[in-house]
Amino acid sequence: MIVALGVSGGIACYKAAEIVRRLQDRSIDVTVLMSKAATQFVTPLTFRALSGNKVYLDIFEGPRSGGDFEGAFDHILVAQSINLFLIAPATADCIARLAAGIADDFLTTFHLAVTAPVVIAPAMNTRMWEHASVQANLRTLMNRGVHVIQPEVGQMACRTYGPGRLAPVDEIVDYVTGVLNRPRDFEGRKVLVTAGPTVEDIDPVRYISNRSSGKMGYAIAEAARDRGANVVLVSGPTDLHFPTTISVRTTEEMYHAVLENSSDADVVIKAAAPLDFRPQSAASQKIKKSVSDLTLNLEPTTDILKELGKNKQGKVLVGFAAETENHVQYGLDKLKRKNLDLIVVNSANGPDSAFDSDMNHATLIDASGHIDEIPRVSKRVMADKILDRVVQLLK
Repeated sequence: MIVALGVSGGIACYKAAEIVRRLQDRSIDVTVLMSKAATQFVTPLTFRALSGNKVYLDIFEGPRSGGDFEGAFDHILVAQSINLFLIAPATADCIARLAAGIADDFLTTFHLAVTAPVVIAPAMNTRMWEHASVQANLRTLMNRGVHVIQPEVGQMACRTYGPGRLAPVDEIVDYVTGVLNRPRDFEGRKVLVTAGPTVEDIDPVRYISNRSSGKMGYAIAEAARDRGANVVLVSGPTDLHFPTTISVRTTEEMYHAVLENSSDADVVIKAAAPLDFRPQSAASQKIKKSVSDLTLNLEPTTDILKELGKNKQGKVLVGFAAETENHVQYGLDKLKRKNLDLIVVNSANGPDSAFDSDMNHATLIDASGHIDEIPRVSKRVMADKILDRVVQLLK
């Protein structure tokens, strides 16, 4: 396997050296491309020594004695030889150039010649990461099929704290090897995935919801797409993006969207956390704080998973359960009550809670009672492990 590693100019450049070494530990040959700015942080010699390969900086590296230019077509020739293109770190400037299709250096020109999977690991200051233009550029790239490894929350070089720090090297390397080794075992299959929370109004300005971030469902949708599936994602309110998403808000809206889009699905994976209860009636005007002894009367919402289980029509149906105790027993009970083929049980409390995290550990239980304990891994890795079990069920 050959991976081209693009290094753009940010303080996280030094971590790219460790990425090279860790990829080599997995028998992956690495060729490094650097932007001019990246050479201000780490020298090309460092990457040449680590990779054992030429480091690419410029399209035209100078004339030979015969007058032609050495390396004039390297961006084409190297692009044709690789299995994956990883850019880590990917700065805000680099992301903007990729999104706009600019080709004014080796790295960006190379990007346009690549037909292999492209993975980027952004790294930048929190304010830059949250800027609307950066997020719009990321959406553009994701809509083209580029894989984005979300940055982690942490301390920045500028001493600020927040999202934008380069994802851990282990996570980047796991992600890359996962893409390289991913089978196309969902070709010709339609997979419907649900993700995120739902919300139910109390009055025009207040609502009830839950802590679901939607990250697990989005990771499953991305993994299924990369394995060849035709994916439809039905999502409650989140800050995440996926090309074929049907956005909903309430549990009832999610229920109807799932029914309308699942009739021809081979697999339905209900990773969303729709509310089990809603206010019996939402106030038409804002409830004033002066109201005393306010009682909120709740009524059950539609049980989407149960309704799907009543009429599976040959589908593989996967549910999720977030439990605070007796995980296996409650998971088995839910699997049987709702006629599921597989259930993924997560912890809903403590330091290992999957809420708002990029990591997850889970217990997978199928209808035969077989139990798999999946240790703490990234949600993208977890997504592939879940899909591996779904493939077995499809067979």
